Amino acid sequence: MKVTEHLERARRTPFSFEIIPPRRGGSVRDIIGIVEQVAPYEPPFIDVTSHAAEASYEELPDGTIRRRIRKKRPGTLSICGIIQNRWGIDTVPHLLCSGFSREETEDAVIELNFLGIHNVLAIRGDVPNYVARMDSHRTRNRAAAELVAQLAELRRGRYLDEIDNSEPIEMCVGVAGYPEKHFEAPNLKTDIMRLKEKVDAGADYIVTQLFFDNAVFFEFEKRCREVGITVPIIPGLKLIDSVRQLTTIPAHFHVSIPEALADEIQESPRHAPEIGRRWSLRQTQELLDRQVPCVHFYVMNDARPVLDLITRLG
Repeated sequence: MKVTEHLERARRTPFSFEIIPPRRGGSVRDIIGIVEQVAPYEPPFIDVTSHAAEASYEELPDGTIRRRIRKKRPGTLSICGIIQNRWGIDTVPHLLCSGFSREETEDAVIELNFLGIHNVLAIRGDVPNYVARMDSHRTRNRAAAELVAQLAELRRGRYLDEIDNSEPIEMCVGVAGYPEKHFEAPNLKTDIMRLKEKVDAGADYIVTQLFFDNAVFFEFEKRCREVGITVPIIPGLKLIDSVRQLTTIPAHFHVSIPEALADEIQESPRHAPEIGRRWSLRQTQELLDRQVPCVHFYVMNDARPVLDLITRLG
């Protein structure tokens, strides 16, 4: 079932989750363990992040430098197939512009269609620390709106090469929104217009970057509606559970942490997990009261704090 169909049929606001593949050399059992924890809460869908290959450098004994190119976290498509076919939970694999050609994107969508996966989140992705050489016969999407446009073409049965009697590929396309603006955008107005470009290209819903102040989300939602964005906007939340995250979350996700939350954690660092949970509990309850279409939790690799929060909500 498509994400938008889940949202339309929900009798109350559902909770969805986002997880991250294990590092290269890790075991899929870790992911299975997380899904086993969240499955009883009947999520309508689970997002699985994707990661482009990265360059790493190693100095050899002779003083030369060797460069290695590899994905640190492979397995997105396989993990989606396992979740969807073992638990019957719809999955949303992330498709990236960065590090992938349009030909590879088309191949991935065909594979997903064969697996019965009909949802994707189309994002540009972080700029990689190297750019792979592109063969002359291959092309690249450079922005999420271009990726969405390619996916919209596949929904019409239009492939990169002309194919007689080609079948359209049914899929629901989500895109990312940034309540505090994307860190590369000069201002929120410009960023929202870029978001509208993605919606106009064919996106069916928006899921936001994490935020800790609901007022920021409500203002973002209002401004999206004012420019004509009508698709569902799903708020994304993450729980803070350590003092260290007061630094790492802003650095990694380019979001701000409210003074009241930061001050409370800094004054009582040993109680950071409980403070973060209480804060997110209030956030979630207010979002439910405002009847948002869904609340999306960035679980990543530890579902226990989020599940405890959901239990407290009753």
